[in-house]
Amino acid sequence: MNSDFRSDEMLNPEGDLLVEERPHELALSRRGFLQLVGAGLLVTVTEGAAVAQRRRGGARGARTVAARLHIGEDGTITVMTGKVELGQGARAEITQAAAEELRVSPYRIRLVMGDTDLVPDDGVTAGSRTTPSTIPAVRKGAAAARNILSGRASRQWQVDRDALEVRDGAITHPATKRRITYAELARTSEVATAFEGPTPDDMEVTPVNEWEVLGTSLPRPNVRDIVTGAHRFASDISRPGMLYGKVLRPPSYGATLSSIDLSKAKAMEGVVVVRDGDFVGCAAPTSFRAAQALDALAKAASWEPVSHLASRELWAHLKEHASGGRPSTRGSVEEGLAAADKTLSAEYHVAYVQHAAMEPGAAVAEWNDDRLTVWVGSRGPFGVRSRLTEAFGIPRERVRAIVPDTGGAFGMKSGDDAAVEAARLARAVGRPVSRRWTREEEFTWAYFRPAALIEIQAGLDAKGSIVAWDFTNINSGRAALESPYDIPNARALYQRSDSPLRQGSYRCLAATANNFARECFMDELAAAAGADPLAFRLGHIADPRLRAVLEAAANRFDWARRKKSTDADVGVGLACGTEKGSYVAACAEVAVDRRRGTIDVRRVCEVFECGAVLNPANLRSQVYGCIIMGMGAALREEMEFENGKILNAAFSKYRVPRFKDVPELDIHLLDRSDLPAAGGGETPIIVIAPAIANAVFEATGIRVRSMPIRVGKSQRG
Repeated sequence: MNSDFRSDEMLNPEGDLLVEERPHELALSRRGFLQLVGAGLLVTVTEGAAVAQRRRGGARGARTVAARLHIGEDGTITVMTGKVELGQGARAEITQAAAEELRVSPYRIRLVMGDTDLVPDDGVTAGSRTTPSTIPAVRKGAAAARNILSGRASRQWQVDRDALEVRDGAITHPATKRRITYAELARTSEVATAFEGPTPDDMEVTPVNEWEVLGTSLPRPNVRDIVTGAHRFASDISRPGMLYGKVLRPPSYGATLSSIDLSKAKAMEGVVVVRDGDFVGCAAPTSFRAAQALDALAKAASWEPVSHLASRELWAHLKEHASGGRPSTRGSVEEGLAAADKTLSAEYHVAYVQHAAMEPGAAVAEWNDDRLTVWVGSRGPFGVRSRLTEAFGIPRERVRAIVPDTGGAFGMKSGDDAAVEAARLARAVGRPVSRRWTREEEFTWAYFRPAALIEIQAGLDAKGSIVAWDFTNINSGRAALESPYDIPNARALYQRSDSPLRQGSYRCLAATANNFARECFMDELAAAAGADPLAFRLGHIADPRLRAVLEAAANRFDWARRKKSTDADVGVGLACGTEKGSYVAACAEVAVDRRRGTIDVRRVCEVFECGAVLNPANLRSQVYGCIIMGMGAALREEMEFENGKILNAAFSKYRVPRFKDVPELDIHLLDRSDLPAAGGGETPIIVIAPAIANAVFEATGIRVRSMPIRVGKSQRG
């Protein structure tokens, strides 16, 4: 195996989603910062609560800079965050959070995101953490600013603070009709001094029933720039004297460069060739000329290959190399199985898939003396800065990473790799370099959602209740590993394996595999118990939030009526689950053409609950996106590989859902204003594949135990 190509860089020691990175202080001096954003008042807020991060051997706490506000002398309010906009709506919701607490229109807020010289490190934009962690921190910071400003006004006027009104960036005293703006107050030394302290941990924010901005469907603030093309993505950045770079790739994973003739590429007009050990690249005035030079390099290179397994051999390989893991247990599985009236077992396979973002990785790098600046599409600007710092051995204050609003990441953005490549080329040629990955590079060399082999065994008592549950995930991770069902004897285990492909984070990561296997097996158990799949699940759910979404989805879908349909090759299925503090359930109706081996998803009803809804339209869009993305992995997406080569590294061979594949969709959001808001960009994906799989069984009698689903190749029940 190609051990050098394996990468667990996106997984923590427990195999779960990448944890947020250690925080860093703001790299820019106060003077430099004010030169960039203008004179005024800087508010720095520190998150008081320690954030536990799982590590082997215990937890570690960290205090992180959670938000910064700048109130300009012209009244402009600037909010800074290390989070980035990847199409998930963070720009709108963070803007809303600040506007709500400052009592201003969201159109008064200027949001600066993802620039390591200007913003605090709020951690990588992943794991649906922006809503539960960054939004509260921004709200506390804005509320602190409002309190300090109104306190200054009350002292200046010698009136009770409760007698003041705060609205539209100004503080008024209705009784005397006095009025002073934030901008005017920001000029006073007393206020500046007050803002130097940290925000109190117990800072009160606006209760939900008083929200005016949060809870509304604010459009993305820069949507006009996006649709008109005024916005510049990382691939659009242009710098004076910039060249376009290409990097020579091996013909297969793990192959090493044995020899290469650089002369032909070097002879091309305007081309600069760079070789540093096995790293070979080129830069040219146009991307076309750079591609020509790369072709010349590829033809002049000789490689020493290494052996690799094929995708058809994957499951045996993962099983053979499974190791380690600490099980989570409740009761005694052995005793439960021994006492069971009936036992069942099954093995599920979930393939490697690519993230298939429309925007491949891209970065522009520029060196000025010994200082490096990169513009990059990435989930984590501070992570990029760390990689560049390590790669070039320079202090972090000499590296600046800027992430413009970027196309969807879905758990990945290979711009991190592109940034290092662009910086290597730029340093060698002495000019800025734009490095844009091709689609084939993205599909071959970026990391994949981990493949999973999942083994489940369960026992039923004479009444058809689950009395024992044993669940083992090999390779893909711990997310949603433990069952949400009420089972007296249960064990859940995650084991690492020797992954033949580079693997890392994905939208909801291992929860896509774990929930798929669990919910398909729940239908198998329901059939063995002679029970309706809905009634069977409800009989094992103690969590009222999970029960609520499942019952709502079944009622909206009209489960009882559709379940009785006698249409040939048409079936309905359902699934539910919880992850990242949110709850989801879905019902699906499919039509199966067994002769052609096709599955037509006709309709999907999904109910989602993630606490208080901050932006209904944006949240609905996330649910739509999760369903459509989940359909791709459920029905068609799978990386095929052999002899160290990806066989389907193009959209023409790797089919993602098209517009014509989108079913009738009924989306319902349960707004729990009594609960804290949880992230909503990931969890809705985990139920679509098992709901479809269970509908396929209902239509055909074919048990589905693999994803993607293939009618006629699945194991019969």
